[in-house]
Amino acid sequence: MNSVPIGLGIATPKKCLKNNDFPPGLATSDEWITQRTGIRQRYVADDETTATLATAAARNALDHAGISSEEIDLIVLGTVTGDYTFPATAVIVQKNLNITKGVAFDVNAACSGFVFALDVADAYLKQGKATCALVIGSDTFSKILDWTDRSSCVLFGDGAGALVLQARKNTDRGLISSKIYSDGSHMDHLITTGGVSTTGNSGVVKMRGQEVFKFAVEKFSESLDELLKNNDMTINDVDLLIPHQANARIIHKLMESSGIEKERVSINIDKYANTSAASIPLALHERKNAFFSGGGRNTVLLSVGAGFTWGSVLIRL
Repeated sequence: MNSVPIGLGIATPKKCLKNNDFPPGLATSDEWITQRTGIRQRYVADDETTATLATAAARNALDHAGISSEEIDLIVLGTVTGDYTFPATAVIVQKNLNITKGVAFDVNAACSGFVFALDVADAYLKQGKATCALVIGSDTFSKILDWTDRSSCVLFGDGAGALVLQARKNTDRGLISSKIYSDGSHMDHLITTGGVSTTGNSGVVKMRGQEVFKFAVEKFSESLDELLKNNDMTINDVDLLIPHQANARIIHKLMESSGIEKERVSINIDKYANTSAASIPLALHERKNAFFSGGGRNTVLLSVGAGFTWGSVLIRL
């Protein structure tokens, strides 16, 4: 039994915030942000929420797959910015799509949320516990930013992406390999200042940028090398590389160390900034036609997130 992607959809808020839109008091500029991060704009939720964006992305993915919501019996949603403390945002999406069977739950792995959600959904499908899954990454980081902190508020944006996975027998296509990791000893490098059982509120994002940068560069390279080794592949066998979009310089360092050409790498951080769990599906959508073109093409997803968390996925279609 393999988990085969059959549909992909995304959603973003209506409001677009360009680098030049930040107030003068923030002491930043388009040039400063672009040179250090590659970001030129981001989308910021106004009346949208994590659940409404996730629902819109899910509907787009279902339309692309050509199936109805009635066929979905599993929703795994990566997010750290749920609409409520409880219920899970996945349950809200389930309600919005009028799905009354199966199971829906959230995964909290920050920017690695989509890769963690894929790993979990794949296990459900391969074990026969579900037949068709919606895997979603959705975050509204604008809700937990300190908009006076130049070191963090310029880095993030809001959005959602969803992938439909279908369990299929007798096929060598689909999700071939996935591995996820975490190391809590680094938790203080990227963290919020609050939480339900500590301060009673969500707090705001605080990060040690240099430490996060170094760790991301290291783990991107390590997890890619391990994935290639475990699957008897070289970088030349990778048709599409979809890394988490945290910083363009991190991605460029990965390209240099791995030797992969830019034509095979999806980079869209300039359009969306870092959208946390939505980052990878948004970047995958940039190569949607190539991803679904068939012919045994290999797509690799790489993530790094707060925790620290990180992971890799190999999909062959």
